[in-house]
Amino acid sequence: MKEIGIMEVGGFRVGHAQDERAATGCTVILCDGMSPAGLDVRGGGPASRESQILNPIAAAEGINAVLLSGGSAFGLDAAGGVQRYLEEREIGFDVGVTKVPLVSQSCLFDLTVGDKSVRPTAAMAYAACENASYAPPAEGNVGAGTGCSIGKYRGMERAMKSGFGTCAFEAGGLKVGALVAVNALGDVYGADGRPIAGLLNPEKNGLSSTLEEMFSDVALAENLFTGNTTLGVVVTNARMNKTQLTKVAGMTHNGYARAIRPVHTTADGDSIYALSVGQFSGDVNIVGCMAAKAMEEASRRAVCAAVSAYGLTGWKDLQHSTAV
Repeated sequence: MKEIGIMEVGGFRVGHAQDERAATGCTVILCDGMSPAGLDVRGGGPASRESQILNPIAAAEGINAVLLSGGSAFGLDAAGGVQRYLEEREIGFDVGVTKVPLVSQSCLFDLTVGDKSVRPTAAMAYAACENASYAPPAEGNVGAGTGCSIGKYRGMERAMKSGFGTCAFEAGGLKVGALVAVNALGDVYGADGRPIAGLLNPEKNGLSSTLEEMFSDVALAENLFTGNTTLGVVVTNARMNKTQLTKVAGMTHNGYARAIRPVHTTADGDSIYALSVGQFSGDVNIVGCMAAKAMEEASRRAVCAAVSAYGLTGWKDLQHSTAV
């Protein structure tokens, strides 16, 4: 298996749009055709739109786009901008009198980072569609990653900046990639099992362990967690149906679990979409394993690509302060 660029998977475009001052944004994945898709939600607090059409027993056999956005549930209005963009180009499910664009969306909670009154809108999502291209997408403080943060168990004062990341692999012609906006309650760990970013220590010159601090509070009855949610999309050139893609999405959560701890809490809305954007003959188990690996690495890159902003320390600045 070798690493490739995310856009080498083929069959889709990616576009970002954001309000940097308000610390929120959105990222759209526009499929070249009607792509079969699956979804697996493991977090306890998701905000989503058109998620039920991805149920294997639902009639829809594919979707036109996935939108990841900030704004919590307020951001769900943004998908209308993607629909308008596609409708103007007569792209969608043919219902006879018109074509209805099928756009699935999930939102993350970034209201405590910037201006809570500003959320992704239909106009912002439309702009993301206009920005969509086959070029490698920017990473870090862009799109849905603009207002992302991690390590929030002790509040935003000790949290760190996170963002948007990608990674993809190829094995014998089979291509699988991951795109993710990491906005987690927990910490992000490196491939060596050591934390690289997350909950800062009280002095803010190093890291504490979210898990250890949670364990010390085990007797507390009140849930003090606040908004999070990591949102990911898997793309593969393998030809798959919704049932297979739902399994792939589920297996991909292993990538979250290897890179983010804790993950899938009641304070998170952790969700992963899986899209089939090609016709390659690939085994569902191999695709799932490759997807988990890609998501694991993309989650780390989302953190390492983010820069300090909105009073939150980025990975590079933490490395510098630790070295000093």
